[in-house]
Amino acid sequence: MRTIFETLLSLLDRGEDAVLVTVVSAEGSTPRGTGAQLLAGREGLIAGTIGGGPGEAQALAFAAEVLKEGRSNLRRLELRHGGELDSVCGGEQTVFLQFIPCDSVGWRSLAREVLARLEARRGGWLALTAEGAPVLLEEGPGGPAWDGERLVLPLPVGERVVIFGGGHCALALVPVLRSVGFRVAVFDDRSEFAGKERFPEAEMVICHPYTDIAGGLELTAEDYAVVMTSGHSHDFEVEEQLLRRPLRYVGVMGSRTKTAYVNGKLREAGVPEEAIRRVHTPIGTAIKAVTPEEIAVSITGELIYERALHREAAGAAEHGCPSHL
Repeated sequence: MRTIFETLLSLLDRGEDAVLVTVVSAEGSTPRGTGAQLLAGREGLIAGTIGGGPGEAQALAFAAEVLKEGRSNLRRLELRHGGELDSVCGGEQTVFLQFIPCDSVGWRSLAREVLARLEARRGGWLALTAEGAPVLLEEGPGGPAWDGERLVLPLPVGERVVIFGGGHCALALVPVLRSVGFRVAVFDDRSEFAGKERFPEAEMVICHPYTDIAGGLELTAEDYAVVMTSGHSHDFEVEEQLLRRPLRYVGVMGSRTKTAYVNGKLREAGVPEEAIRRVHTPIGTAIKAVTPEEIAVSITGELIYERALHREAAGAAEHGCPSHL
């Protein structure tokens, strides 16, 4: 969304109209779901994607029509083999094509406010309708919601991953996490491993004793924690504090021997067995990762999966549906 609204402002400044294409509903097998967006102009695709392929090509053709007519529209894309688009996906996407005139004060103001909120990591919901100017809401549904007339999208401020340990694996992990929408904080007790110049893409870099996490960083129940410190004792110090509070996810890098040692120390310290069992260790998806770069991909893959599970569960709860996770 950040790239789309930055590009939109640039386009409006050049005196060009635009079309914001948003998936408002998706059924069956589709490349992207509700909330996926792209921005189109007189030269076609400018930013974003709703999945590529023939479906996106058709959406861009519809966007060209909207630019000519100067009127928003709602269209359906049938992604079925042998259908109009001859796609093998086997599903349907309904897209809302919103015409944005270059002289729209409302859209220009909204784009600036969206970007300001994203920069400040301040949440909110974007409400889009065929008629009238878009608005920002302070409260909204847990995820994208379409009622047939209005689409409400949460601003993607991004979930936060706190990495404990600023070593070579953290160096590889931070940019990969950022590339898929996570906010990242790095926590280390060594000044040479906890400098902003070492992690320019991190939102925060904290140099503070591992024995006092709360003194250096306020954790929330929504945070994902990744533990990759320089040794067994530091892992224990960090895990003991993390497991005594609610967190979205705790993952620890290490061998079975290291895990058994630290878990034994945690039990001696009185950490409940249930809390110990919720730790993801060895961390990451099983791709036989060896190098720091491969380990970064493995960990990121697991975090993407955990994030998706939570978003699905939140969406099911919002709509009163049972979770099948």
